[in-house]
Amino acid sequence: MVVLHEISERGSSSSSTHSHRYDVFLSFRGFDTRNSFTTYLHKALIDANITTFLDNEEIEIGEDLKPKLESAIKASRAFVIVLSKNYATSTWSLDELVLILEQRMTSNHIVIPIFYHVDPTHVRKQEGSFGDAMAKHRKMMEAETNENKRSKWAQKMDRWNNALREVADLKGKHINGRIEVDLINEIVKDIFLKLRISSRFPLPQLIGMDNSIKFITSWLKDTSSHTGDVLTILGLGGIGKTSLAKSAYVLHSNEFDTSSFIEDINRRCDEKCNGLIDVQKQLYDDISRSSSVQVRDVSIYTSMIENAFPRKKVFLVLDDIGSLNQLDALLGSKGLHPGSKVIITTKDRWLTQSCSLFKTNIKPKYAEHKLEGLSMIESQKLLCYHAFMCNDPKLGYEEVSENLVKYCEGHPMALKVLGRSLHNRDVTYWEGYIDRLKKENDSPINNVLRMSFDSLPSKNDKELFKHIACIFVGMDRDVTLTILEACDIETRSGITNLIDRCLLSITWNQELMIMQLMMHQLVQEMGRFVVREESLYKPWERSRLWGHESFRVLKQKKGTENVLGLTLDMKMLEKEKLHESLEIEIDALSKMDSLMLLQLNYVQITGSHKNFPEELKWLCMHGFSMKAIPSDLPIVNLVALDMSYSNMESFGVCYGNPQRLRRKQKKMLGSCSKDKKLFGSLKILNLSFCEQLRSLCSFDQLPKIERLMLRGCICLREVCESIEQCVELVFIDLSYCNKLKKFPRNITMLKKVKTFVLNGFRLGESHNEMKNMDSAEKLEAIPSDFKFFMVPLPRCLVSLSLAHNNLSTESFPMDFSCLFMLEELYLDANPMVSLPNCVRSLPRLKRLSMVQCNMLTSVEHPPHTLTFMRLHFDSSKHVLRKVVFDPQMSPLLFLIDWKMLAPSYFEIEGMVKIESFGVVEEKVLRSLGWTELDFLILSRFRSYLDDRIEESFIQMYYEFGIFSTIYGGEEMPSWIVDRRTGSSMSFTIPSSPNKLRGLNFCCVLRSRYLGYDFFYLPVIIISNITKNRIWKYQHYIRRVDVIGKCVTLLSHWMFGMNDMECGDQITITMSPEPLLVECGVSFVYDDDGDMDDEEEHALSYYKSWNHIIGGDLSVFQLTTGEYILTIWRFLLTEIDIRVQSSESLYGDGVHFKDELVQFRALSQRNSGILDDGP
Repeated sequence: MVVLHEISERGSSSSSTHSHRYDVFLSFRGFDTRNSFTTYLHKALIDANITTFLDNEEIEIGEDLKPKLESAIKASRAFVIVLSKNYATSTWSLDELVLILEQRMTSNHIVIPIFYHVDPTHVRKQEGSFGDAMAKHRKMMEAETNENKRSKWAQKMDRWNNALREVADLKGKHINGRIEVDLINEIVKDIFLKLRISSRFPLPQLIGMDNSIKFITSWLKDTSSHTGDVLTILGLGGIGKTSLAKSAYVLHSNEFDTSSFIEDINRRCDEKCNGLIDVQKQLYDDISRSSSVQVRDVSIYTSMIENAFPRKKVFLVLDDIGSLNQLDALLGSKGLHPGSKVIITTKDRWLTQSCSLFKTNIKPKYAEHKLEGLSMIESQKLLCYHAFMCNDPKLGYEEVSENLVKYCEGHPMALKVLGRSLHNRDVTYWEGYIDRLKKENDSPINNVLRMSFDSLPSKNDKELFKHIACIFVGMDRDVTLTILEACDIETRSGITNLIDRCLLSITWNQELMIMQLMMHQLVQEMGRFVVREESLYKPWERSRLWGHESFRVLKQKKGTENVLGLTLDMKMLEKEKLHESLEIEIDALSKMDSLMLLQLNYVQITGSHKNFPEELKWLCMHGFSMKAIPSDLPIVNLVALDMSYSNMESFGVCYGNPQRLRRKQKKMLGSCSKDKKLFGSLKILNLSFCEQLRSLCSFDQLPKIERLMLRGCICLREVCESIEQCVELVFIDLSYCNKLKKFPRNITMLKKVKTFVLNGFRLGESHNEMKNMDSAEKLEAIPSDFKFFMVPLPRCLVSLSLAHNNLSTESFPMDFSCLFMLEELYLDANPMVSLPNCVRSLPRLKRLSMVQCNMLTSVEHPPHTLTFMRLHFDSSKHVLRKVVFDPQMSPLLFLIDWKMLAPSYFEIEGMVKIESFGVVEEKVLRSLGWTELDFLILSRFRSYLDDRIEESFIQMYYEFGIFSTIYGGEEMPSWIVDRRTGSSMSFTIPSSPNKLRGLNFCCVLRSRYLGYDFFYLPVIIISNITKNRIWKYQHYIRRVDVIGKCVTLLSHWMFGMNDMECGDQITITMSPEPLLVECGVSFVYDDDGDMDDEEEHALSYYKSWNHIIGGDLSVFQLTTGEYILTIWRFLLTEIDIRVQSSESLYGDGVHFKDELVQFRALSQRNSGILDDGP
């Protein structure tokens, strides 16, 4: 089970799981403090979820201690003794004290004495009121005539005297001169920490949220901000926002002066008219630790809360915020105390930063964390935990479990509900459960998700959501925008609102070059449930129809004017359920007067096409059987027509002769605009994969066309000259139209074309035409014979893809200088060895992709304007050897696959450099203090970078300002003079009149595995205790194989200004703890007070790197002053490798604040900063 170690550890120590019944036993003299201090202390302990025993009955003087009190004392973990003026007058209290101290001696229980307006000296020496009380007890003893009773009195007196002396010597709390409320808060906090009490909230069991917990823990521990910090947790309803926030609160609320967790705020505010005031009261009472006077005005409460915030470091969790009004009322606008933390969970991304708190002069530091759902493995564990009470499915349930996991798409609440519902059910019940669930409108899952829909701010957004959920999931965003705007839906702002509420997402489809609208399956089903509720038992009265219900309504001809959209794809239906003819009569549409959106894919239709509704805006008919557009189809209002995969052979009438075309245009003037058969409103025409289509003509009938898609029309030979009439055209896709020999000569008349998609296309005669198309912004793919094509490309290209064209480095043109507007270049899947020279001259290039370029060995000097570069391939025969950047490069998102990295002879400038030890310049070695290492030059060993192995000579590695080498044997250099055994060492940097250049650290490791000579290199952790800085370094090479049973790792650490100075206390440890023979350090000083010019020059290149100690390590920072140094930080495409790396480096509860990092190879700082130290 994927459960957080920290949670498990904390939970196991809580009072609920401990053998003791009570956390705290309160001992006090009721006469003194029952109605004052003790009552307030007791309430504060209970409020903090500290189970506390307090006896409300008084025992008369002389009575023995009740058995229930003895039992309560023995069942308590800690004791608070309120020593007040009359405490010793009660023999009962003194007996309690004796028993409490006996418990402390035998069980090491915690005892906290409170000296409530008494002097500890008087308690110890029995003076003052304590002396008077003990004198009275002595008189009673002396007055006793019964010898046995007197003897017992005497024994008690001795125990009482000893107990008072002992308790007076304990470290306690003194009330004198202090505010009682402050003292009580201090006592509660001490007990909370000492007993590790859990919060008053039960600790949620989190499965699959380790990374989220680590992120939030790191955020909570970050004290770098001089203001308060605000974190918004985003995600679908039921995705785990509340559970995640609650677990953080349970684990960390005791680390703040005061805290408050308020759950389900939006529901509480909606349920009653004063709901917001009730929430405000709870917040104020929590942070002020008192009960407020009842107020019935939101603004007054807001002012009270605002005034309380600056006084204390608070930790707030505001769960399920639904409106800006709620946030403003709960946070105000006056700011937070430095170090305060606020977690907000919401379904609406824009709310937090729009509230008044972020409009102040000193804004809080803001962060976001979006929950996306669980992985397949984590999902299965969660489902099986609730269904089978174990991690894996039972025998025979494997397939049905996998189907349910896929259905839930990582949604934790859905998995939990399904698991509990299916507990102890047989396989047959499981198999039919998904179908039953899809028909159940009132399921718990649907109800939770429905809240996100209900929170949408306008009817427009709700209608948009229903349109997308029922019809447009998976479709092109831009196409959907055009269609729905024609239906009077405000789409652009609406889509943003849906994304902000996590009801919709947009993904880039690289193959189709489109932005797709995507929706979680459970969210889509919730949207369809909303539509079903319009008429549960009469589908034809709903606004939208899909699937089997569409088929039945059409077959029964029951359509009504309520229907706005209808989709039917016969290939998607389960045909075994259709026990009737598959043909649909067109007149079934005649009553749907409001129908605007119609999809009839692969549907056999009969009858007259004039029965299609005239209000149609979108008509999609994949697999249409006719060879041309029917002449009686009412298309005057049609905005989008999709006839993909149909049998069409032609579109319109072609006019190859320009004069004939002009005559036709004149003839049609004045009449065409009234002809309803013209596509006067059409903006989108998709005829992709119409494999019989030979000609495309009559563009004069398409005056508003914007997007033309003809992908995969393998028989298309001609595009009519009339395309010049399409002056609004912005997108053309002619991919894989292999028989299209030329473009029309007047295609250069199109001035708005932004996107050309020409994958797998032979330009032929069109090359000369294309160079004059100044308005084209995207050209997708040039033919495989591009090396013979030297004609300049359109000057205004913004994005150019040359993927899958078998282009070698030599195939590119000598000059790309005409492409001065180009920003995106895709060179994927080409057999290039290096980056073509022409690419380096592109002055505005921002994105460069070379995915699956399996022959690539170097990328040198890409344009300095790059902000994104992606390198990735799967070849096992070739590896990338060198990447070199321009000194003035912009910060870069660098996506690189670890499979491209080499274990030896390799360099990514600014990241890692590996070269043979034998070729390292002597002056570099001298500057490191490395002498007498000739025995390494001819040594060989094998290095492992995960599954890639190379045998080579001994290497010199450089990364993060750290030089290192690895060799077999246990021969430590003679100049390593300070040597220790074990896996750690501590020392003080010795004083010296000369400047400290760096530190050499050497360790000799022994193999953990008998019979094997390979070594996993540990993480080296250097801590400067004096300066509170920690560097955790994971070597580029993970594992080595050498001759012998030992391996030696020698490293030199260059430190920046003030990172390490004489007199600093240093510790060096390794993790995981290796089997060491010995380790040692030496220090490198500038003996002459200044470095030799030649040696200075030798290190200047290495010091110019940006991401080194003393340079910019911000992307490696975990918390203030703590850094992890690992190349895996930049490998953004390999999550599994990075997670594995983080487990060894970071430890539990630590996570980077930012997942995406910007890389800059060379520093922009002044040179020599590393030499400005002591």
